Amino acid sequence: MDNQSLEILIRELRIQNGRQYSESAYFFVLEALDYTMFVVGKSREHGEVKHLSCSELLDGIRKYASEEFGPMAPHTFSSWGIERTGDFGDLVFQMCDIGLLSRQKEDRAELFHEAFDFAEAFAQ
Repeated sequence: MDNQSLEILIRELRIQNGRQYSESAYFFVLEALDYTMFVVGKSREHGEVKHLSCSELLDGIRKYASEEFGPMAPHTFSSWGIERTGDFGDLVFQMCDIGLLSRQKEDRAELFHEAFDFAEAFAQ
């Protein structure tokens, strides 16, 4: 999918969900997903997409945010409408609902809840 199509899809998704999160939040989750896939050594092979568990993705989100934003990560997240790890679950499942991401039977939104505290995770 090209960037323009992705932007349009995310704008429509935001409208469907009351613009709770900024566009940047969706793009960050997608970037963190790619980052995590690379870090844990999962890649697309022969057209097959490897799946990340919720805990793997959250760990990747934490690490990627630390690299990108350092101790400013909580502030950045807040500016996007993200206040806790459960918000990442909401973003992921919204993207799953429209087919942008996929999920497995064992994936549940509650696995994202209270996974880590932003202030502690990004303290220097």
